[in-house]
Parts: sequence; structure tokens; C-alpha cells
Amino acid sequence: LELGIDMGAVDLVVQIESPGGVARGLQRIGRASHHVGGTPRGRLLPTHRADLLEAAAVVRGMRDGAVEAVALPESCLDVLAQQVVAMCAVEPWPVADLARVIRRAAGYAGLGPAGLAAVLDMLAGRYPSDDFAELRPRLAWDRATNVLTARRGAHLLSVVNAGTIPDRGLYAVHLGADGPRIGELDEEMVFESRAGETFVLGASTWRIDEITRDRVIVRPAPGEPGKMPFWRGEGPGRPVELGRAMGALTRTIDDALAAGADADLAATLRARHDLDDRAATNLIAHVAAQRAAAGAVPTDRAITVERFRDELGDWRICILSPLGARVHAPWALALGRELEARLGYPIHPLVNDDGIALRIADGDAPPDDAALFPDPDRVEDLVVAELSQSAVFAARFREAAARALLLPRRRPGHRTPLWTQRLRAQQLLGVALRYPSFPIVLEAYRECLRDVFDLPALVELLAGVRARAIRIDAAETTAPSPFARSLVFDYVGAYLYGGDAPVAERRAHALTLDRGLLRELLGEAEARRLVDRDVIAEVTAERQGLAEDRRARDADEVHDLLRRLGDLADD
Repeated sequence: LELGIDMGAVDLVVQIESPGGVARGLQRIGRASHHVGGTPRGRLLPTHRADLLEAAAVVRGMRDGAVEAVALPESCLDVLAQQVVAMCAVEPWPVADLARVIRRAAGYAGLGPAGLAAVLDMLAGRYPSDDFAELRPRLAWDRATNVLTARRGAHLLSVVNAGTIPDRGLYAVHLGADGPRIGELDEEMVFESRAGETFVLGASTWRIDEITRDRVIVRPAPGEPGKMPFWRGEGPGRPVELGRAMGALTRTIDDALAAGADADLAATLRARHDLDDRAATNLIAHVAAQRAAAGAVPTDRAITVERFRDELGDWRICILSPLGARVHAPWALALGRELEARLGYPIHPLVNDDGIALRIADGDAPPDDAALFPDPDRVEDLVVAELSQSAVFAARFREAAARALLLPRRRPGHRTPLWTQRLRAQQLLGVALRYPSFPIVLEAYRECLRDVFDLPALVELLAGVRARAIRIDAAETTAPSPFARSLVFDYVGAYLYGGDAPVAERRAHALTLDRGLLRELLGEAEARRLVDRDVIAEVTAERQGLAEDRRARDADEVHDLLRRLGDLADD
């Protein structure tokens, strides 16, 4: 709906759940009556009371035209690497001319010489590695003439891997073995499906005939019940502008309830937010229930810190704020680092658009309120120090590496499973972290700190807390309050399928294992006695570039061989 592709004529848009943003809501509902003189019409159907609160704020923003600000991504080094390879695959480029053309694009107008040089060094093979073959050079950089030329395979690489949309290893769904493509399915859903099962895709039901390595072959199954497909992915996060609007709406309702103006409040909600009677009643009841349960309501001017005991007797702390995950995620990273240093064990905060959830062991006193709000002058340094250990950094690095042609597809039109992409990205990251100036590591940091997180909004929030412009309300309850329930639900979901060993213990296993004692217990011979001498000779020839399929084929590859092996004798 947001793209408006192949939609045809739409009379009415029915949106189940809040669209999550004013711009997204306008785009989707704007598809109805999308013609000259037409008036778009839509219906929003919230699925629960918290969703109703967001939907009401979205509707008001749509009526006011309060579209969220759009930030232009600047100096994206992964896209730059892809474009430079493509440009040089067409013709050689002097570096000065290349830089001049690149900086004509608005997103690269501020690209500094160090950033460009780091990308060119990577593409020219400055970071060779025996552990990761895709770091081999893609360009030849003649330092005497300062000209870049494409190396063998660069043209095909840039064509097959063009684009910026991350590859999530989706399975293509085809009608018959040689039929048209009708959609895509998440690989996890495909792994849980079997031939003969039916599922719904689009407006039709399909029966699975066969599952191959790359595709799902189906045939129509009209009228039969089918399971709903699912796709795993990251939500975009609530825009901070919408979060502030939600906080202002919550504050308005709470103030009206405190003044006893219930009747006027319902009429105001119907008029200003286009709510029907039941929606207005439910929204008022939602805020009233939060006030009754916790004695405090999170708004744009107040944050609620709620404490309660979980089923095991440990402390669960919920920091309730409407500002969205883009603000809460960096806050949780900084907070986790501070609390881990204080308590001596990892905290693993959970984040969603409604706040942050923490778990503190029963033997430890829960931290006071001041400890939950880092110094605004230090928070960015805390986030940067902790970022490389986070899942969001690993995901962004994988996507950036793919865009930079470091995780290329093997063949066009064939899927690469997401789990293999993750393994290859972890291997590449282990190599890349050896080099402080590796451009794709820097790009992953840039993307997290500028595009994924909203650090300026977090600093503004923490500065407001320090200046007492934003109030902190503490609450100790016997059970999660209505505003904290989504956090508790997500917390349970995050750890429902977790393993028994903590992350730190898993990492320590390989370090604490006594290999000599293990060999003694197993009674195995030493490894070198088990390796065939012919295999050793074959591997040695490959590593020395003497095997037929590993010989240097041109001057560039001779240069690479000399860089890798050092000086060579004539024989």
C-alpha cells in the first residue's frame, strides 16, 4: 500500500493495527480514491488498548499533516564501495575524477578524504585475509598514475549483487515447476512446512507440491483453509515525533480524569481523533487503569519506573516511556553497561516502543532511579563502547557487508540462506575487527548511531531529566501495569526458546577446555598422525600457488601472490 504498486482502484482501506507512523498511515489510506477529485477514506482497527492509543495519535497527526521528518543518510561507505566497483567495471577512473563525481551526490557531499581512501584501500586489497576469501582485491590501484581499474570478475560481481535491499534468504513461491512467481516466504516458515500443506498468500490459498533448495512449488487450493504465513524482521521503530504526540495525548486524558471531566473528554476524543464511542471509552479506561495500577502514567513530560517481583522472586524493572525503540535501544545499551559494572553480571535489557525491561537477581537490591538515567554528556560514549557486542550491530554489519560486495551471491536468481549469511558475516567481522579503519565496521557504527538509533532525542530526554523538566515517577506494584504488559510479553517471547547456558559461559567453553586431557580420555592419536601426506602436499601446493587451479593468471594476481608469500626464488 505504501508503494502503491499494482493496487488498482481502491474504495476503502481497512488498516488492522496502527500503521506505526503518520507518514505510513497517510501513504496507505491515501491509496483509496486515488484520483483527481477523490477523497481517500480509511478505517483503523486497533487490536488492543495500547495499539488504540498509538492509532489515536496517528489519526490526529494525519489530520494535522504532522508527517515525521526524513533524515538523508550521509556518507554510506557500503553503497560507495558497490558504486565504485560498478563505475570501474565500465572504464578506468582517476581517483580525483571519481571523488569529484561522488561528491556531486547530496548524500556524499560531505564525504571526507579519509572515508574515500578507506573504501578504495579495501577494494584494492589492503586487508587481505586467508580466513575470508572475499576480501581479495576487486580493483587495481596504480599509485603512480592514481588510476583505478577493475580486476577480473569485478563486472560480473557488480551486476549480480547490485542493489541495497538486504537479502533475507526468502524462498520464491512459484505456481508449478515452470510457472510464474507469485510471492516469497520466510525460510523459517518454509522449514516448518511440508508438502501437502496449505497456506494463504495474497488473497488465495495454495497447496505445497514440493520444496526445493530455492523455491516452493505450489498449486491453487481454492476454498480450503490454510495457515497464515509469517516473516521475521525488525520493525522500523516508533518515530520520536509520534511518541511525543502519544505522550501528550496520554497526559491530556490523565489530566482530564484527574479533573473529573470524563464526559467532555470522550466528546473531545471523538472530535479530535475520529474515535467511535467504544474506542473513546476504551482509551479512557486504558489510561485510568494505568493510573489505578501504578499511580503514575508515562507521558511526554514524565517517565514511569515500575518495579515488581516476577514468578521466581527476582526484580523486574520496567522503564515506561512513549518515545519509541529508536530512543530506548541506545538507552538500554548504555544502561546495561553501567549496571553490569555495578552488579557484576550481564543484565540483557529488552527494548520495545513502550520502554525498557530489566531483570535484577533477588539477592541484589534494585538500582535507585538515578542509576537508570545515564549522564547525557557521557551516554554516546557508553553506547559506542557497548555497540559492537549487540545484535543490532551484527545485523547491520552483515547487511553493510553484503551491499559492499563482501558477501556476494554465488549465482543470480538463487537464494543464499540467511543462516549461512550470518555465519559468513561473523567470520568476516572477526577479521575486520583487527583493523581499526576497516570501512564496513565504520559504516555499521554510522548506520546504528545515525540511522537506527535516535541519539539526539535520547540526549535531549536525559538532559530534561537532569534539568527536572521531565519528571520521574516511581511505582512498586504486585503485577505488571497495563502500560508494562507489552514489555513483559516481549521479554517472555525473547527468552522462551533460549538455551540453558548463558552467553558468557558459551564463549568461555572453548577457552577452558583442556585439549590434552580430552585426548587422553578419548584415547585418540595425535592429529598429525591422522593426516595423509598426499593431502599435506596438495594443500601446500594450493597455498603456494603451484596447483593448476591456483596459478596466477595475470599481472594483478602475480602481484597478489608476491604480497601474500613474500620474495620468491626463480625456481
